[in-house]
Amino acid sequence: FRYCRLVGCFFGCFSPCHWDWDYTNDERGAAPSLRKHRSASHPTQVTISPRSHPRGAIPAARGEVVVSWRPSTEFAGNLYKGEGILPASPQNVWECIKPVAGGLRTKWDQNVKDFEVIEAISDTVSVCRTTTPSACMRIISPREFVDVVVMKQYEDGTMLSAATNVEHPLCPPQPNFVRGFNYPCGCFCIPVPGEPDRTELLTFFQTDLGGYLPQTVVDSFFPSSISGFYSNLTKAVKALKA
Repeated sequence: FRYCRLVGCFFGCFSPCHWDWDYTNDERGAAPSLRKHRSASHPTQVTISPRSHPRGAIPAARGEVVVSWRPSTEFAGNLYKGEGILPASPQNVWECIKPVAGGLRTKWDQNVKDFEVIEAISDTVSVCRTTTPSACMRIISPREFVDVVVMKQYEDGTMLSAATNVEHPLCPPQPNFVRGFNYPCGCFCIPVPGEPDRTELLTFFQTDLGGYLPQTVVDSFFPSSISGFYSNLTKAVKALKA
């Protein structure tokens, strides 16, 4: 029953045609807010381009990845959104990112060291443990995340992977890892009309890294990490097509 409620939460929060980002000043004067609507908006964002991307991060197709963020309503951090076009079909992109045991994610994603299924609830719902390596010149030590993960395909061909943190008796905190927490997050592989070999990838990251990290480290880590995610995924789908 608990997992069913979480699945309902995912699909209430993440619907590819219902969420948009509306950036307006709140009572703090600068923080954007998120409202549920269909109208266009102009979010505060960072565009990672060939002249501005971090060292080692090559932007996705069309020369850019757009990373936007706003304060999370789930924890004292940010909800990040990444947007980019990948030069591959949604099926190939999905093959690279789908959260399954033995999948390709650990081979190309520099922020995923290991992925294991703790319990399979159904064909599309599972409890998983993800471990990450150290980052930012080892300022960020290895992390582990335990999540209930949901996969879904929509009628228009969009494929979704969504997750949020959960406790599980078979996966207590492990030594040598800091336990982090993912709040509702997900990836959408969205077909581009008339272009079967291109995919719009829409990603949401809402992660509490845990531990005692300076906020400046956290704030600088995520935009560059998301840019690297798109860059490495672009290379992976190209290799898959070859």
